Amino acid sequence: MSRISAQNLPDNAALPAYDRAAKSIGIVHFGLGAFTRAHQAWYTDRAMEGHNGDWLIAGISLRSPTVGEQLNPQDGLYTLAEKSGEGTKLRVIGSVAEVIVAPEKPSRIKALLSAPTTHIVTFTVTEKGYCRKADGGLDLTLAAGGFYPLLAEALAARKAAGIGGLTLLSCDNLADNGHQLKRLMGEYLAAHHPDLVDWVAAHCTFPCSMVDRIVPSTTDADRAEVEGLLALRDEGVVMTEPFSQWVIEDSFAGPRPAWEAVGAQIVADVAPYETAKLRMLNGAHSALAYCGLAAGYTYVHQAVGDPALRDMALRLMREEAAPTIPAPEGMDLAAYAAALIERFDNPALNHRLIQIAMDGSQKIPQRWLATLAANQAQGRSCPAILSAIAAWIKHLRGQNGPVDDPRAAELSEVAKGDDPVHGLFAPKGAMAGPWRPTDQDAGTIRSALSL
Repeated sequence: MSRISAQNLPDNAALPAYDRAAKSIGIVHFGLGAFTRAHQAWYTDRAMEGHNGDWLIAGISLRSPTVGEQLNPQDGLYTLAEKSGEGTKLRVIGSVAEVIVAPEKPSRIKALLSAPTTHIVTFTVTEKGYCRKADGGLDLTLAAGGFYPLLAEALAARKAAGIGGLTLLSCDNLADNGHQLKRLMGEYLAAHHPDLVDWVAAHCTFPCSMVDRIVPSTTDADRAEVEGLLALRDEGVVMTEPFSQWVIEDSFAGPRPAWEAVGAQIVADVAPYETAKLRMLNGAHSALAYCGLAAGYTYVHQAVGDPALRDMALRLMREEAAPTIPAPEGMDLAAYAAALIERFDNPALNHRLIQIAMDGSQKIPQRWLATLAANQAQGRSCPAILSAIAAWIKHLRGQNGPVDDPRAAELSEVAKGDDPVHGLFAPKGAMAGPWRPTDQDAGTIRSALSL
């Protein structure tokens, strides 16, 4: 069957209503995975449709050629399938112009980043893509294989040519993501391009952002379903839920798409939204992942359908996370928790628990440990999170199969030791942070481990 392309767009899906050929690239994105295609690219597609602007996206894959192999033969087009209990809604997304594999065409990437028509660089490289050391600083060795060298060379070219700076917008689930990117980029420049430090500080911005949309990994069954609806093969199809949220700090170095006209929130301070999402949604997601896998479930909706796990997730959100969050004006955290449970219940998504369980070492500090520390300071315990930590330790021991985590070997060894709680969380532990387990906390976790 023919693949979807600009020449054979189907009539039964919503199509881009703008002339793609008349648009130029205005955004370069590092890490063009499924989430970006369901989120930032979707917002940008609709912004161009209703409000014009040259905001096509050039996607950069730092290593894997897979996304390029999916999208480039399709002229960058792909189908976004929103799934709910009411059925599947399709939209063909036109905002991606091309996908480039970094090792194959570094000169093309530098040219795009240096172009005067490029104003924004966005990132979804995952927590580990920022190449942080255990103390939060930049690992210069790892950074050499990431986005830092490409971006630094392009910034040098922009400075030399007298072109303006860039908005460098992190869209990863990383606490204080814009400020972290600014600090880490500054460390890289100080080491390799000290002459750029002041110029970047004066001409570039690093807005914080908060993103939210559940995007499961696409399966062959998903591709087959959409193929049956379109009568065309789409190798780049992305499945998602109807809900989406994007909160962006109002700090831009130059022009930007009219994202706020299609639902994004441009605000002075992202922190309250980010904290609520990390500690409630992401915290509950990770807890359901490890506890659900331990209980033998495969998908989120199965785990949250278990009354005990549902109660655990609600307690984590309402009683443990919510009291630590300065809620944004107009945000009802109890209603937010209820809405999250409803989203988790969506059986049409088939969101795999093992996908959420990936890279736990990078996620748990902001999803659980920050909540534990805040409650500890107020003399409150967190039994739901402690039970989730026990499930994570079991996961590190290999209970759910191979561990997909950049620190898997190190943490698995600690988890299998005689005292995994202190081995992980004591002041000199592998996951040391602001939370210190009390004797009671350690006892609660050990009891759960023995079950």
